[in-house]
Amino acid sequence: MQFITIFRPLCGRRRLMCRLIGVPFLFASLYPLSAVSAPLSLEQAWEQAEQANPELRSAQANLAAAQGEFTDARALLWNNPQLSTEWRKRTLPQTTIPAQSNREWTVGLAQTFEIAGQQGIRRSAAQQALAATQAVIAETRRQVRAEVEQQFVRVLGLQQRIQMEERTLKLVEEAATAVRKRVAAGEDSRLDGNLAKVEAERAQNQVSLLREQLIQARAELAALLQLPTDSLPEPSGSLEPSPASYTLEELLAGAANRPLLRAYDHQEKAARSRLDLEHAAIYPDVTLGLSTAREGFANPQDRITGLSVSLPLPLFRRNDTGIGRATTELTRVRVQQQAVQRDARAQVLALWERRENLKTRVKRLSESVLPSLEENQHLSSVSFRVGEIGLLQLLLVNRQVLDGQRDLLDARTELRLTNVALEAAAGWQPAPGLR
Repeated sequence: MQFITIFRPLCGRRRLMCRLIGVPFLFASLYPLSAVSAPLSLEQAWEQAEQANPELRSAQANLAAAQGEFTDARALLWNNPQLSTEWRKRTLPQTTIPAQSNREWTVGLAQTFEIAGQQGIRRSAAQQALAATQAVIAETRRQVRAEVEQQFVRVLGLQQRIQMEERTLKLVEEAATAVRKRVAAGEDSRLDGNLAKVEAERAQNQVSLLREQLIQARAELAALLQLPTDSLPEPSGSLEPSPASYTLEELLAGAANRPLLRAYDHQEKAARSRLDLEHAAIYPDVTLGLSTAREGFANPQDRITGLSVSLPLPLFRRNDTGIGRATTELTRVRVQQQAVQRDARAQVLALWERRENLKTRVKRLSESVLPSLEENQHLSSVSFRVGEIGLLQLLLVNRQVLDGQRDLLDARTELRLTNVALEAAAGWQPAPGLR
């Protein structure tokens, strides 16, 4: 009703048009497009991501298959025994007396045995595959946590950037108000008034643009956390990185033992075991059978017990297909493992160098540049109010201060993002509660 009341005196006689305009505004105010949820900490974001992130859940779903394969491989024998039975009715035709018939039966049990050590090789391959799956889950969890933290930091940076721009907008609007009064009093020219108006509009446009970027960044964070579509998270916290308790040598040592490399190591061992298993498959399996039967027309009938041995002859097919596929898989895993080992070390070195440069930039901006700019802003505001400087000098100082604050905020954001990427590349696990 407030919107209709506000529009009514503006519309004059066009009350119908006033209602048509007021009602949509009323519904828009009652039903916003997206709602910002309660403040969200980084630990809460991690917990939510570990419960709902699709990539992590997909990686965890592979664990059931690896555990099932390992359970089958741990069985006493790989091949199941075979039970066979047979029932027969034998009729003996006679020419002088009626034909005689008799019922006969046979029961047999057969078991296939591997003779080339396949059982132990299969268990080793299944165990390494299970360990590789667990390492992949750990690596996926670390990647998800790093991705969530990076997006979390981007949203924090935009939120602080908007607060900074709003403070600047307030100063610009105050200056624009003062200039309008001077123009009305004839103390300043219309050119100064237009400059102040344009500067205020530019500042307002910058705030609006940042708010649009903030909505997009919050939506991306909500997608990572699988939050409801109508709920946008509002991260809370500081952009300051955690205190560094590691050295470059420690990070390089950790990079060589990160979960991804452990996963490739287990995959390489599993592939080697599967290759050995395919080579062992060339040797034929021996099948032993034991049977008992009752046959004949005698009373009592004849009891027959038999022992059978079957052995396939590897003459035409010698498992070249299986050996070739296992060799290809082993080569592929080794190539990927070498590439990841090389890239991990190079990435840690590059990120460490970038981190050191950003730390120097942040220190220089916060300790040297920004204090001088803030002092200039205070002095210029006082001088502008007493008429010692004009609008152009005031806008120049404000622009320098704003650029300096932007540079410092961007450097702090990039430093935090680089820290996250460095720890993720090195597989570094911070102490609980450090952040």
